[in-house]
Amino acid sequence: MNDLIEYKSWFARNWKWLLPLFMFFMLGIYTISTTKVGEGITTVAKAYNDASLYENALEKVKKNKDVVQLFGTIEPIDNFAILEGTTRYSNNDNSIISSIRIKGSKSKGKLDITAYKNEGVWVYKKIGVRIKKPRQVIIVFEEKINEFIIED
Repeated sequence: MNDLIEYKSWFARNWKWLLPLFMFFMLGIYTISTTKVGEGITTVAKAYNDASLYENALEKVKKNKDVVQLFGTIEPIDNFAILEGTTRYSNNDNSIISSIRIKGSKSKGKLDITAYKNEGVWVYKKIGVRIKKPRQVIIVFEEKINEFIIED
């Protein structure tokens, strides 16, 4: 006796738990995209896309004698440094304040960048390097603001 046994499809057998799981997943994506967590993820993604911002700043840092004396040979910035750091965009993503870790052969610290975009190119307002021990801040670059003297 060869009776044909028919089985239900995978979806027909599992739809009762799959549908709520899918709804929960979609709710999670919606929540992340509309909250501060979502903004943080978006900010990190933008920072990854602006790798030249960090690379150009690091080149300026590597040319500073005080930084080289304190840090030694500075390693390239990796993506985890951007992920671990803090980044804040403003002015329709045309201004940035960022702080990421840097590591040298002698020491490690933080690279602080303040910049704005001018015709699609990042212009640095300030580049600084911080170290905890000994507590020290080295200003590598700071934009000079033109001051006008008005005489009566």
